[in-house]
Amino acid sequence: MTEPRTVKCPHCGAPVKWVPENPYRPFCSARCKQIDLGAWASERYRVPSSAPPDAAGPDEDESR
Repeated sequence: MTEPRTVKCPHCGAPVKWVPENPYRPFCSARCKQIDLGAWASERYRVPSSAPPDAAGPDEDESR
């Protein structure tokens, strides 16, 4: 039998065995999983973007 893959917990960095018996994978615990979920819910994770160059901004007059 081969050794199960070990990954780092995305929140705390602790080693986590990637096995079906771990209900929190890829997290090490319910606490780390809930902290990550809270970060998503509060929109702390964002993808940076910029407005397209031809898009009118909210302050621009659209009658031009």
